[in-house]
Formats: sequence, structure tokens, C-alpha cells
Amino acid sequence: MITHDFPVRVYYDDTDAGGVVYHANYLKFAERARTEYLRSLGFENTQIRDEHGIIIVVKSLEAEYLSPSRLDDFLIVQTRLLSVKNTSFVMEQKTIRDGACVFSMNIVLVCVNEAGRPSKIPDAVKNSFLNEGL
Repeated sequence: MITHDFPVRVYYDDTDAGGVVYHANYLKFAERARTEYLRSLGFENTQIRDEHGIIIVVKSLEAEYLSPSRLDDFLIVQTRLLSVKNTSFVMEQKTIRDGACVFSMNIVLVCVNEAGRPSKIPDAVKNSFLNEGL
């Protein structure tokens, strides 16, 4: 399985009053990394929505905060696909600082139509996922 790396620099607005990255910002970093992962495969969220009438939404996630990150830290969010089903897929995302994992999560994403109902992953997207080595 291929891992996609997304660089992140920690800015003031990413931190809380204690100077530590605010917990919800790890989810924002991960969202951006997933978007760039898809883009690296040749897909954009707007393209998937416009061409197939679906959007990709979070169904569930399990996260673990392992070590704090602070202002000016340089982070790498690593994203890799774990599994693909008909309407959903699972990804693992790790945020790395200086070679050590500071945040880790597994996330289940689902394709849904305009009515919010699960919808089949577009064949082109699914095939790209399968070409990733699953």
C-alpha cells in the first residue's frame, strides 16, 4: 500500500492558549491530507460531486493523541488506504514530527448522494484505490 505524505507547518491559529496544537486541528490537517491524496490519484471532490452526484463524508473515526505539537513544528500527515467496499473505504492517517507519530487515526468514509443515502464509489475512483495495492 502506498502512503501519501502531506506537509503541515503549525501556525499560531493552530494552537490553543497553552501553545499546543488544538485537538480539532489534527482533524483539519487530516482532511486536507485526504483531499490531496485523492488529488494525487487524479480526482477532486468537486469533480466527483459534479460528475457522479456524490460527496465523500466521514462515517466514523477513532483517534489517538500521542504527543503534543507546538508552534512552528513541521509535521507530515501520512495517509494510506486500508480497505475499500462498495460505498465506503477506510484510511489510516498518522501525523509525524521528527520521525515520531504524534497523532493517529483510522477513519471510515462513505460516498453519499444528494439525499444523504450511501452511493456506490465511482468506478474510476475505486479502480485507482485498487491500483494502490489493495
